[in-house]
Amino acid sequence: MKWYNNFRNIKFVLIAVAALIALASLYVSNTLVNELKREEVKKVELWAEAMRSLNCVEEVETISLEDINASGGNVVLGGGKNTSVTDSGSSEAELNLLLKVLEGNNTIPVIVTDQKGTITQHRNVVIPSGTDSLAVVMDLASDMRRDGQIIRMYLGDEENGEFIEVCYSDSLLLKRLSYFPYVQLAVVLLFFAVCFFAILSSKRAEQNRVWVGLSKETAHQLGTPISSLMAWTEVLKEKYPSDEMLPEMEHDVARLQRVAERFSKIGSKPEHVAEDLVSVIERSVEYVKRRTPSQVKYELSFPKRPLQVRMNAPLLEWVLENLCKNAVDAMNGEGMIRIVLSQNDDNAFVDITDTGKGIAKSCHKRVFEPGYTTKKRGWGLGLSLAKRIVEQYHKGRIFVKSSSPGKGTTFRLELKK
Repeated sequence: MKWYNNFRNIKFVLIAVAALIALASLYVSNTLVNELKREEVKKVELWAEAMRSLNCVEEVETISLEDINASGGNVVLGGGKNTSVTDSGSSEAELNLLLKVLEGNNTIPVIVTDQKGTITQHRNVVIPSGTDSLAVVMDLASDMRRDGQIIRMYLGDEENGEFIEVCYSDSLLLKRLSYFPYVQLAVVLLFFAVCFFAILSSKRAEQNRVWVGLSKETAHQLGTPISSLMAWTEVLKEKYPSDEMLPEMEHDVARLQRVAERFSKIGSKPEHVAEDLVSVIERSVEYVKRRTPSQVKYELSFPKRPLQVRMNAPLLEWVLENLCKNAVDAMNGEGMIRIVLSQNDDNAFVDITDTGKGIAKSCHKRVFEPGYTTKKRGWGLGLSLAKRIVEQYHKGRIFVKSSSPGKGTTFRLELKK
């Protein structure tokens, strides 16, 4: 049906829009996180350079006065450059600047080791209480090395000089931000899921209102002509009491009255009465059998009678007749329909098997959706209405028990005893 196909298209559009928004959100968020990560790496590199320079300054401060006098006031630092130490004010300003850079890092965890791997200092490292702080720092340094988050800074000549290694990891803020895209994705998906189920619920409510209104109006419209037909039947019986066709006419009028009764029960809470399920099945099969080709054979397998089930017989007969008619259509008017009735302590089971063309496994659930049909002139409402009658009115189940293309289909009804 057109409205059903439109609804399916809306579902696909919503899924596509949700996927695009999610992908765009992930791309933008990951781009921002990567930018922040590069900024942190630059800060760590600056911090490591400050640490190297501070080590060089400390090395200069340990030079003896004789070495300074011998060099005429110039000494060679670890970097290999001649630096004057006579300007105490400049050295003090440089030292203050280095200390300011080092103390300015309050977020990025860093661990400094010498060339022997000994921990010389660390910063912004959280050490749980009651643990060996050195062991914790050593483990963190190993993890940072394994992740490639390490900077080596040489204090002197790169070939012969000493060096320090600065290990670092992402700040707490960056770690939280790295999880944010996935949280955002979950929120977007949740939003679209809520929208989807809201639309689905609205569509189902609209379908229910249409079905109930259509059923009530159909029952109302059938009422008047059926009453007239019943009256005319009585007139004909008085005028032609021996006519052989009158009993058949009475039977068909009674059938119309039963159909109108079924339509009138849709949308209202039907009355449930304990009845013999075997008798209900036999009546349904007998009705369909008289209206199907003789090439269709029926095989019934019942337990000992009676099998009492609380039901609304007219509605349940409708379901059984619908399943049998679908089976006849699936076999193209030739084959075998086998109906097996079984039970356990709580439920009764009705299996209706045909030798028709079968149903693909991917369509086992779709056959109960409104509008789904493989017939050229079908409305696709029979099985949907059957599911509503069985599951909503009788609190049972109806499903495709087994089916495969070319091997027939078995529908199962489960009803509470």
